[in-house]
Amino acid sequence: MDIITPAEAKTIPGLFKERLRRTPDKIAYTYFSDSLQQWNNLTWLQTDLQIQQWHAAFSAENLQQGDRVAIMLRNCPEWVMFDQAAARTGLITIPLYTNDRADNISYILNDVNVKLLLIEGDKHWRGIKSAYEQLDHLEHIITLNPIPNANDSRIITLADWLEKSKETPTTDVELSGEQLATIVYTSGTTGKPKGVMLSHHNIVWNAYAGTQSIPTFHDDIFLSFLPLSHTLERTIGYYFPMMCGSSVSYARSIEQLGEDLTIIKPTVLISVPRIFERVNNKIQLQLAEKPAIARKLFASAVNVGWHRFQVSQGRATWHPKQLFWPILNILVAKKIMAKLGGRMYFAISGGAPLSEDIAKIFIGLGLTISQGYGLTETSPVISTNKLDDNLPATVGQPLQDVEIRLGDNDELQVRSPGVMLGYWNNKQATKDIIDEDGWLHTGDKAKIIDGHIQITGRLKDIIVMSNGEKVPPADIELAIANQALFDQVMIVGEGKPFLSAIVVLNPDKCQFLSGNKDINDCLRDKQAQKEILNQINKQLVSFPGYANIYKVHATLEPWTVENELITPTLKIKRNKLNEKFKNEIEQFYSGH
Repeated sequence: MDIITPAEAKTIPGLFKERLRRTPDKIAYTYFSDSLQQWNNLTWLQTDLQIQQWHAAFSAENLQQGDRVAIMLRNCPEWVMFDQAAARTGLITIPLYTNDRADNISYILNDVNVKLLLIEGDKHWRGIKSAYEQLDHLEHIITLNPIPNANDSRIITLADWLEKSKETPTTDVELSGEQLATIVYTSGTTGKPKGVMLSHHNIVWNAYAGTQSIPTFHDDIFLSFLPLSHTLERTIGYYFPMMCGSSVSYARSIEQLGEDLTIIKPTVLISVPRIFERVNNKIQLQLAEKPAIARKLFASAVNVGWHRFQVSQGRATWHPKQLFWPILNILVAKKIMAKLGGRMYFAISGGAPLSEDIAKIFIGLGLTISQGYGLTETSPVISTNKLDDNLPATVGQPLQDVEIRLGDNDELQVRSPGVMLGYWNNKQATKDIIDEDGWLHTGDKAKIIDGHIQITGRLKDIIVMSNGEKVPPADIELAIANQALFDQVMIVGEGKPFLSAIVVLNPDKCQFLSGNKDINDCLRDKQAQKEILNQINKQLVSFPGYANIYKVHATLEPWTVENELITPTLKIKRNKLNEKFKNEIEQFYSGH
């Protein structure tokens, strides 16, 4: 192992330069070139030569140390080059999601007064164009690809931007670990998104602490597909491999992920639970079409594989059924693992809870999944399961130097070198989450089991979708209920890929849905459901795109105190409603 320590790195550009010094000729990044239609490699030295060009381009701009620059790109080497060059120039990187709404992007760019923005091309330009007039402080938009008929003097292609500053001299700005490195906007559980301020030391420490829990080596290959605007991917999928000397390969897209896995053959994957759920769904669909003996072999492989894992963890003793593993491995496990590239031995799951049953399936088939936990506000990792002490029902043990405690109502509280500097321009919000003694209040309820953290719920009702997005149901329900058609609303989608709704319609307002048909019959009609969904989503235009509702069940029967579906203060009883509409909710997500 060849791990760079925080003392050696000190800052984000310091981390890169130390890796360059140690392994200049090792492959750092692999990516697919659209223009050449082939996979290409970059060594650390080749990457550095390009970073120097970016550094010169930043130096030629009318920017001061501490100015903010934003990036809205899919994962690619240019993301790294932008981030590293900006840091060398003393600038603060603002990551943006490529699929975010124009009004959200506009809010963020205005909130931090971004001076320069990097986007991919025409698609992203069309996405932000509606908000562009509000961005008069934006001095340049750099585009990876040309934008036809853009008609704006501030737009310049990356090639032209780099070329015009070719001869500009560069000087690295003196940085300390405690200085602000980036501002990452949370998806906003209530109100507008908040800008999380992370220092160089916050991030470098967190990446290093991760290496102390999860051993990673020079010959490891990380597959990068979670957006780099997501702090989990950025810290663990970008800085972490740099610290260990591993290489990173960039997937072309989620749609091509299956093909890329077999081409790249990664050894390590960082994911949200949704990916494992998708793969499992595909396996189950294929098994359903096979003979009973195939299903029995699969179940046996998982069972025996899981027992082998338990033995390796010291939680079970050897059993004669393990003698069948070599044949079960050949007939079942190896064939499934081949679809993940055949070399993957370890996966990190974070951002949302992973089902223990799904974890058991993959672990039984030979892929160790370590579930972890963290917040953007903690850089982000707080805990993860270690390879030799992995309890899949938990989110693992705290990283080294992380202190944890349970506060009122069993709230998990954290103190560590990864705790953010605070929220940008929001002292009250900072004070609300970090107390005077430096403990960050996560808002999550927890138990401690054999030194492992188990998240048991949230102090406030927040839906965490399987892609990691956090959604405040009460805000969405209130917005929908502002339309007179809806008397009562409950949003569902915990651990699911999209949101759905159970609604009680106002009988006086819903007749337009039925025509001459009985309204109760009509509510089961696809056209009526389509119109109800349309009316719901009209109310949600000010929310992020992931807050859209995709499935709905409508009823005319009100939720009352008498039928025990609401409290005397008229708050809905989510557990009771989830039980009452259990079948309908299961149908929403059947096949997903």
